[in-house]
Amino acid sequence: MGPNYPDELLPSSASTAPEASAPPSSRFSFKNIFIALLLSLVCFLSFCFIALHGFIAWVLSNPTVAPLYSNPKLAKSLEYEDILFPAADGSRMMQGWYIPAEDSDKTIVFSHGYGANREETWIPMYDLAHFAHNLDFNVVMFDYGFAAQNSKEVATGGKKEAQQLLGAIQFAKQRGGQEIIVWGFSMGAGTALQAALKTDEIDGMILDSTFLLEPDTMYHNIRQYIGLPRHPSLEIIGMLLPILNGTSLRQIPYQEVKTTDYPFPIQFIHGTRDEKAPYPIAEKLAANQTHPASDVWIVEGSYHELIYREYPKQYLRLVSTFLSKIGQSTASAAK
Repeated sequence: MGPNYPDELLPSSASTAPEASAPPSSRFSFKNIFIALLLSLVCFLSFCFIALHGFIAWVLSNPTVAPLYSNPKLAKSLEYEDILFPAADGSRMMQGWYIPAEDSDKTIVFSHGYGANREETWIPMYDLAHFAHNLDFNVVMFDYGFAAQNSKEVATGGKKEAQQLLGAIQFAKQRGGQEIIVWGFSMGAGTALQAALKTDEIDGMILDSTFLLEPDTMYHNIRQYIGLPRHPSLEIIGMLLPILNGTSLRQIPYQEVKTTDYPFPIQFIHGTRDEKAPYPIAEKLAANQTHPASDVWIVEGSYHELIYREYPKQYLRLVSTFLSKIGQSTASAAK
């Protein structure tokens, strides 16, 4: 027999087996890895979503505009002058053409649309300038800042453009214009309505396919190309626009324009199939007007800014009648 040892001194099976070590604290569990990957994916998709809206806001602010390809002399044998004049707020110099009519104190100022220049070929603007000149009107054709051949700037939906149009109106007055008509197209029509809130030197307007930059029309146009949700898309673009072009939608007086009864006559022209500016806006604007010479022509089945091309005789007859009413009213007021 061997020696007797106390039980506490005898080796046990537990003491002979190695102890299991706990996992290192730095090691991620599968659950932690999954959560990290999920958060990374959410952050990436959020970035892409915001970047997409940033691209949309950038495109809205920087339209592609073709260079000038002709001039009134080449296009319609009209004598003209190259002109420079300041925007009403002095922010920049504007470039354009002045087509004089002999011994006339009537002037039409053309206000071109977004993504176009003074030629606005799809209308086509030269045809309308020739028509206006034949009616014994001087004609001012000019480029907004976003369409300038040199020193382009961003488009602002009418904030800066209204000041530029006011500069063109001041130029027309300086050249002897006593009766000033603004003939606007698309965003150029919406800009004209904004400018008219700041001056009493406009005697009438012809507004074709009026586009007014506001949340509803902006979202309507976005939906033509991509199916983004209304919210939060409008809020995101609204936050990005001031960064990209220095203009907030709150700086566009669209609510005031939509409720103003202007003191001069306005002829609205709009098509029911206008995919850029839904025609009810023209109906609403026209309904606000109480001047007896104001009117609206809603053309069934016509598209944005293409009404003259589709119905040239009716279009020019309407405009001629409207201008003659303004002339009679101006003559009566002068007596």
